[in-house]
Amino acid sequence: MIREPVSAVDLVSAQSALDQLMAMVGVDGLVAAFQCPGLLAAVDQHVAAIRESLAGAGRAVDAVSLARYTRSVLSVAARDDRRLADVAALDWHEADWYLLRLVAVCALADAEGCL
Repeated sequence: MIREPVSAVDLVSAQSALDQLMAMVGVDGLVAAFQCPGLLAAVDQHVAAIRESLAGAGRAVDAVSLARYTRSVLSVAARDDRRLADVAALDWHEADWYLLRLVAVCALADAEGCL
C-alpha cells in the first residue's frame, strides 16, 4: 500500500473536498440508504468496489486517495455528460451509478475517519 507523504495543505484540501461531497450528496444519500435495505446494499457494493480499486492501485483508504478518487468519478461523469441530480428531489431508487459511487465515497470516508 502506497503511503506517500502528504502535506498539511493537501490533507486539508482533501478533507474539505470530502466535506463538500458529503454536504452535496452524502447526507441525503446515506439517509435514503439507511431507510432502504436494497439501496444500502447497492452503496455497500460500491464501497467494496472503491476499496478494491484503491487496493489495486496500491493506495491507502485515506482522505487524499478518496478525494482523488472522487475527482476521477466526477471527470468520468462530466465526460459522459452526466450532471449531479438535485438530491433533495431525487428518488434514490433511480440514482445513477455516478451518484451511488459518490455516496459510497462518503460512506467510506466516514467509516475511515476521513471527515
